Amino acid sequence: MTKAEVVNEIAKKTGVEKAVVLSTVESFMEVVKDSLANHEPVYLRGFGSFIIKKRAEKTARNIHKETTIKIPAHDIPAFKPAKTFVQEVKK
Repeated sequence: MTKAEVVNEIAKKTGVEKAVVLSTVESFMEVVKDSLANHEPVYLRGFGSFIIKKRAEKTARNIHKETTIKIPAHDIPAFKPAKTFVQEVKK
């Protein structure tokens, strides 16, 4: 499902104009990105959590050039679904 399809679905269910829904969805995504950039997780009860995961330094290989490189430790964004979310998807 694309962002446009999400906006259309929310607009149908709520009766709110698509432009307002689009603005709200984009604002939500911006708030989540800004929070994660500041290393602040976002918790949505019953849905899940947007968190930052730390990746350790590792050695990678380029098999075509037969060389190895070090990939430094870094942070990545991640989503951890709530238990109720997981149970609904498993049905």
